[in-house]
Amino acid sequence: MRIAFVVDPLDRLQPHHDTSVALMESLQARGHEVYALEQSALYFASGSTWATVSRLQLNPHKQPWYVIAATERLSLSQMDAVWMRKDPPVDAAYVTATQLLDAIGGSTLVLNDPAGLLAANEKLFALQFDRWTPETVVTQDKQTILDFVGDRDRAVLKPLDGKGGEGIFVLHAGDRNLKSLIEVSTQFGQKPVMVQEYLPAAARGDKRILLLDGKPLGAVNRIPGQGDFRGNVAAGGSVEAVEMTDRERQMCEDLAPVLRQSKLYFVGIDVIGECLTEVNVTSPTMLKEIAELNHQDLGAEVADWLERKLQE
Repeated sequence: MRIAFVVDPLDRLQPHHDTSVALMESLQARGHEVYALEQSALYFASGSTWATVSRLQLNPHKQPWYVIAATERLSLSQMDAVWMRKDPPVDAAYVTATQLLDAIGGSTLVLNDPAGLLAANEKLFALQFDRWTPETVVTQDKQTILDFVGDRDRAVLKPLDGKGGEGIFVLHAGDRNLKSLIEVSTQFGQKPVMVQEYLPAAARGDKRILLLDGKPLGAVNRIPGQGDFRGNVAAGGSVEAVEMTDRERQMCEDLAPVLRQSKLYFVGIDVIGECLTEVNVTSPTMLKEIAELNHQDLGAEVADWLERKLQE
């Protein structure tokens, strides 16, 4: 098989952490050809989507961790699969790239599905599962946020297009900076944000659960770093092995039909205190950490699934 990954620049990927690298390594180990491209390389011509792609030779546990074996310009319909793994933000360039991927045509599998990616804002997508989510408002109105925080004393504000814990604040009702934080985050009422009730369980960690085709692959607990409330590893958090609870397994069962219908095949959900806080669909991480902590070859499991999927 030939599998192309749409990723951030290769020299920015962290080979010992990045899930995209883990997926590439597992597919190469099966004898498949692995390619990489940046979203800016995509273009439409002659009725299909094309790109300049680099065929990679991966060198696990070595430096450099990859060698570009060849570079060529081709129609992506020549690929068996194209995996969109570009990190947020989901801005105009990302939307355009996703629409170009939707125009590849032929029998090429694009995952996650472009229409599903466009429909599933990683913060807002969780709201349709209100049985599992904390109390939430989405608004750009300062007074609405002030009222929400005032009723609960504490709340968490999140930008709708962030990643890795960027731009997330704990809001306190008595903070003299509260109005300023809201004004900056909403760009003075021009940009909606998500505000959720503060979950005290966040101090004990933020659980990431990876799902493949609606089924849990495994979980990891992300513990906030010293002096921070965010468990995101990108924000300085650490990881530890963790088991899924019965409630979390039921949560995954409830999400599965919607994820499958949207063709969101590889997804990471964030859970705090058994409450669903986010559904990550663009480039969910933690595959390597879960695999190492649980002594599993999760990359091989994903490769198995992809091989079966392409034979359907």
